[in-house]
Amino acid sequence: MTDGDGKMTSIVLIKTTSSWNDVWYDSYPFGQPELTTVRMTIPAHATLPWHSHLMPNIAYILSGQLTVEERTTGRTATYHARQAFAESVGSVHRGVAGDAPVEVVVTYAGTQGQPLSVPATSEEDGRYD
Repeated sequence: MTDGDGKMTSIVLIKTTSSWNDVWYDSYPFGQPELTTVRMTIPAHATLPWHSHLMPNIAYILSGQLTVEERTTGRTATYHARQAFAESVGSVHRGVAGDAPVEVVVTYAGTQGQPLSVPATSEEDGRYD
């Protein structure tokens, strides 16, 4: 990014020690670190399946609107284009797209072989341990 004079600029999009639902990150997974960045397209009005994450990750909305919902509490937060948010680790949640498709880039800070998300089962109480 450059300013009007051609000088490099940078903007911190997000810097946090907790997820969107105010749960503090305890630690990173043990093992060989592996960073993964994924660009996803979620159709308009789509509801993603309930899932959880085993590692910290951050999402950046390129376009559209995404509402994140926590299963046990029903708590929600809505994010729009050019907003970033830290996803929860261990709590079951899902995303719901708004009236337009959502383009989102997600960066995961995990370890080799670790799944990026874990599908929730109907028996889970909202936590993945």
